[in-house]
Amino acid sequence: MPSPALPAALLCDMDGTLVDTEHQWLGVVAALLREHGLPASPAELAPFAGAAVGSAAGLLAREHGLTGMAERLDRDFTARVAAGITVQPGALRLLDRAGELGIPAALVTASERPVADLVLAALGTYRFATSVASGETPRGKPHPDPYLAAAAALGVDPALCLAVEDTPTGATAALAAGCRLLAVPSVPGIVAGPRTVLVASLTDVDLATV
Repeated sequence: MPSPALPAALLCDMDGTLVDTEHQWLGVVAALLREHGLPASPAELAPFAGAAVGSAAGLLAREHGLTGMAERLDRDFTARVAAGITVQPGALRLLDRAGELGIPAALVTASERPVADLVLAALGTYRFATSVASGETPRGKPHPDPYLAAAAALGVDPALCLAVEDTPTGATAALAAGCRLLAVPSVPGIVAGPRTVLVASLTDVDLATV
């Protein structure tokens, strides 16, 4: 069992946190916007960071009048991930250190299950005790449901867990679930606080002291 000073579990976001797929996801959104003659600046793309396919499709419909885009977004993003992913610096070391310390790890992602399974295979499924993907809880991020589900599957109190996130959407979900938060921001918007620590890279993280 982990010592009382350590997190009871490590609950990790996927896109942009453990693997550099957030840029692939935003690239899919950007390509779709440009295809329809719409701007795709960082400011335009920021609301899509950390969003599930369904949420992103809804945003495209509300803000840009592009309807019925969920299937296209899902297909294009899955294809990009299947073509290859880049693991974020320090991600595997963080997961392996958790294993050494007896801290179970969960993957908590806003991506669909097929994408999550591709990434799990690339990272090593054995590094995770459980995983929660988009559509597997009543509500997705920014609601707390995915983090609550992961903690429940591991049989631990969310307040004793350390969530690892890179976007405000995911950070909101983790904090709403009661988790402590380790943030490695890929977009602006996450603010340090009593339960939130910001780092520039996962290579900077020591689970024994964070």
